[in-house]
Amino acid sequence: MLPRLVVLVLVLACTGAARAQAPESERASLRFRYGLSSRQGEQVDVQREAFELRDASSRVTGGSLVRGSLGPRGRLSLGPVRLELGAGYGFAQLPLFGGFTYAPVLQRGVRHAALISGRVLVALPAELQLEARGEVPLTISAHAADGLKASSSGYVVGAALSYPVVRRDGWTGRVLLDVQQAHDTMELEASGLRSEQRMRRIGLGFEVSLDGEGGTSRPVGPRQAFVALSVVDAETGAPLPGAHVRVPSLKTPGTSEELVADSQGQLRVLLPEGAQSTQASVDGYEDATEVATVSGGATEGAPVQLRLRKKAPKTGSLKVKVVQGKDSAPVADVQVVSGKAQLRTNKAGELLLEGLEPGPVAVSMSAPGFRATEEAAVVVAGQTSELVVVLSQDRKGELATLVGQVRSARNGQPLVATVTIAQAKVRTRTDKSGTFTARVRGGTYRITLSAAGHVTQTKMVTVREGEQAILNVDLFPRGR
Repeated sequence: MLPRLVVLVLVLACTGAARAQAPESERASLRFRYGLSSRQGEQVDVQREAFELRDASSRVTGGSLVRGSLGPRGRLSLGPVRLELGAGYGFAQLPLFGGFTYAPVLQRGVRHAALISGRVLVALPAELQLEARGEVPLTISAHAADGLKASSSGYVVGAALSYPVVRRDGWTGRVLLDVQQAHDTMELEASGLRSEQRMRRIGLGFEVSLDGEGGTSRPVGPRQAFVALSVVDAETGAPLPGAHVRVPSLKTPGTSEELVADSQGQLRVLLPEGAQSTQASVDGYEDATEVATVSGGATEGAPVQLRLRKKAPKTGSLKVKVVQGKDSAPVADVQVVSGKAQLRTNKAGELLLEGLEPGPVAVSMSAPGFRATEEAAVVVAGQTSELVVVLSQDRKGELATLVGQVRSARNGQPLVATVTIAQAKVRTRTDKSGTFTARVRGGTYRITLSAAGHVTQTKMVTVREGEQAILNVDLFPRGR
C-alpha cells in the first residue's frame, strides 16, 4: 500500500513541478501529528510511538516508545523541486516482551544507529506542497532492557501533502495529511528471541517552521517565479506556433537558453528575480524583445506578450499598361524592356514586371508604327506599382520631348531648378514637384541644371525626333 503511495507521490511531483514555484527553505521546523496507526496483529490505536496489548477489555501490557535523530542535512533546489540528504545519529526504543507467555510484559530495547535520511519536496499549484521521505538506520549498537546484546535493522518511509494556513513575520504554519510506514526488527544474540513490528499510520498534522529569510539567514541562489509568455503577429494578433524564444538560463547563469512555443504560441518559463530579457524569433518575421519582471516572493510574474512584425519583402513589381490615342485603346505585342527583363504586352496591352529592386527604374517600349519611348517609375518593396504609357504614332520630323525631375541628393526632396539647353536656346524652370519638360529637335545636347544652394551639374543627352527621353538628376548641396 505505502510503496504504491510513494510511487504516486513521485508521479504527482513530476506533473506538478512544471506549474509551481520552488519550495521555500526553512531554518527549523516542528511537526505535530495525530491519526490512526495499525500494527501487525490488527491492533489499532490513536497515533503515538507506543505499544499496548489488550485481552478483550483488559489491558495486559503497554508503554510509550521514544524515537529521535540528530544530524546535518544538505539541500539542493532544482526549480520547483528541493532535494534533501541527511546523515546523523538515530536513537529508537523498540518493543520486546518479557515475563511469562500467559502474562507478557513490554520491555524496551534500545538501538543506536547512524541514520541516513532523504526527503523530496515539490511545490504544487495553489501553494500546496508534496513531500516524500525515507530513512535507513545503520546499527551501531543494540541491547535489551537488561543489557543483553542484540542486532537490529529497519526502515521508515512516508509522504505528506501540506498547505499553509497561517503566516507571520518569520514563521509559517502548515496543516498536512501525513502517511508513514515503519518496519523494525530486534533479535537477542544470546537467546535468539526476535521482535518485529510493522506499522502503518495516516493522519492530520500541523507543522510550524521558522522561515529561512529571517534573522541572520542568507538566501541560497536567486529567487524564481514562472512567467507566461505568448508570441503573436503584431498586425493580426494571431498566435505564432513553434516560435523560438530565448530566455536567461537558470542552469548556467549569464547565458541564455532557447525554448519553443506550443501550438498556441505560448509557453511558461521559470525566471530568476529581477528584469529579464526575452527574445522571440519566427521565420519571415522581425525578432522581438520584451522585458519580463519577476518580483521577490511572487509565485507568478506578470504575463509577457511578444509581438512580431513581418519582414518587408526585398523586391517589388511593376504593372505596365500600354495604350494609344485619345481613346486609350490597348496596344498588344509591345516590347517592354527594364534592365535585363524583356517582355511583350498581352491583348489587353498589359504585362507584369516582377522581382525588381526597390527604387526608380527606367522602362523602354517599342512597337512597329509607334515611336519608341522611355518612362520612369518607382518600385516599392512588397508592393505592385502601376505605370500607364501612351504611345504616339511614328511621325518623322517631329520634335523630341525631354522630361525629367530634379531633386536634392541630401533628402530626395524636389527642387525648383533652372534647366538650360544652350544649343537649342531653351531655358525653363521646374515646377513644385521638381519636374520639367522641353521640346527640341533630334540630336545630342549639353544640359545645365542649377538650383539655389546646390552645385550646378551638366549632362549630355541624345534624343531622336519624335521620341521622348527622360533625365532625372540629383543635385548635391554646396559645402559650407
